[in-house]
Amino acid sequence: MEIRVLSNTKDEEKLSFIIKDTTPAFVNTLRRIMVEEVPTMAIEDVEFRKNNSIMYDEMIAHRLGLIPLTTDLKSYNLPENCKCKGEGCARCQLKLTLKASKGPDMIYASELKSKDSAVKPVYPKMPIVKLLKGQSLELEATAVLGKAKEHAKWSSCLAYYKHKPIIEIGNVKNPEEVVEKTHGNVFEIKNGKLEVIKDNLFKYDLAGIVEEVSKGEVKVKYDNDIIFYVESWGQLSCKEILNHALKIFDETFDEFNEEVKKLK
Repeated sequence: MEIRVLSNTKDEEKLSFIIKDTTPAFVNTLRRIMVEEVPTMAIEDVEFRKNNSIMYDEMIAHRLGLIPLTTDLKSYNLPENCKCKGEGCARCQLKLTLKASKGPDMIYASELKSKDSAVKPVYPKMPIVKLLKGQSLELEATAVLGKAKEHAKWSSCLAYYKHKPIIEIGNVKNPEEVVEKTHGNVFEIKNGKLEVIKDNLFKYDLAGIVEEVSKGEVKVKYDNDIIFYVESWGQLSCKEILNHALKIFDETFDEFNEEVKKLK
């Protein structure tokens, strides 16, 4: 198997790479583990001390749960894997507090004060609730590790893949129309001829559209190589998500192997 990185953003929240000599079954297994199994930190319980805002406690708690939190997988355990057996301790829980009484004003995620500086809102400007004059909000929230297969708030990323496209260009008589209909994303005109913008080839899937517009002179085929895309929600970097997914993959097969050995 061979892997070649296509792009990796500076904030490490978007990653794309080509995988050679693999199968869709393997790649899809990896994708599902990344999306469903890689744990992240999210608010699970909220204790309200004061809330006379326009929103009910349940609505604010729901919003708090959907705020992405930076995650430290080395310092925290999943509740079911913790020595406290999920009863709650510093190794599987984190407290965050919010105290606001400055209405009229919008309360943002940045006002959540975490007991651990490594775990905090990924997007400080996410709004929680707008307080009017005389209104206040005070609460204590408990964040825990969880998996997206249990609730979407623990989702770590968006992961998807496609086969590598191969574009064959024939005698295109309307290159300007092809560029226009494909929004200039994949094709350009050089010396009066239609050419592919190589840097954008893997970013867009125009099969069907370009074939129809070019009246069959442009054909899109697919190689066996697979292009894999990862977009993190910010709790973990794409590299951390990928490495942890592979760790889970290995552990799952080790467990399966042990179970097979028990068979008579």
